Amino acid sequence: MNFTELLRHVGIFGGAVIVSLALLSVFSVGMIIEKHRRFSSTFRESVKFKPEFKKFLHGGDVQNLVEAGRLHPNSYVAQVVSAGIVEYDGVAQSGGDPTASLELVTSALRDSISETLIQLKSGLGFLATIGSTAPFVGLFGTVVGIINAFRSIAATGSGGMSVVSGGIAEALVSTALGIFVAIPAVVAFNHFTGKLETFHVEMNRASSQLVNRLFKMPELKGLELDEMDEAKASKVKKEGPAYATR
Repeated sequence: MNFTELLRHVGIFGGAVIVSLALLSVFSVGMIIEKHRRFSSTFRESVKFKPEFKKFLHGGDVQNLVEAGRLHPNSYVAQVVSAGIVEYDGVAQSGGDPTASLELVTSALRDSISETLIQLKSGLGFLATIGSTAPFVGLFGTVVGIINAFRSIAATGSGGMSVVSGGIAEALVSTALGIFVAIPAVVAFNHFTGKLETFHVEMNRASSQLVNRLFKMPELKGLELDEMDEAKASKVKKEGPAYATR
């Protein structure tokens, strides 16, 4: 009995299960293609944006960085960096103190990272749901198919192949289709999750580098001030105390 003959013996309920799994498979493949295109696009644009960001880190012009961010709006690195630049520029124009500016820029970078990750994660929950539930839907069809096979045996009083073929067909097709739908969804979900972790690390690194570049490491500034105070103190000590003349 070939696959076409198996489908002919499938009952109404088994057919509904098979159609449901087929629709889930179509939705899963569509989501995989869409996420692959989205991830590939954002990765390519980030690769193009990174050289401009490196130039800025080594003393480049901020206007060139802003223009590069506009040219690559889908880049996850560009989205985070642009959010930090906009917040820093806004605080600088309003005349805010450096400490408050650092906190605001850091907060803007965290919010931008979170929003970018939410956008990239959209649809992955659907893939995870399909990957985890499709085998159980197939198993449900399998159980119903076996029940139908035993019903046929009970109704006819015999157990020939022609009697149980319909129930066995439902069981086999439902099981195979459930596994067939689940495997690509699970593989794609794990693949995209790994990509997201890499993107998250790169965004965190870019935000840290941007903060260090904009604020010139405030803790190092403090050390420089302390060194200047120590130098002044040592100079006064060498010159000796100054006495007022009467």
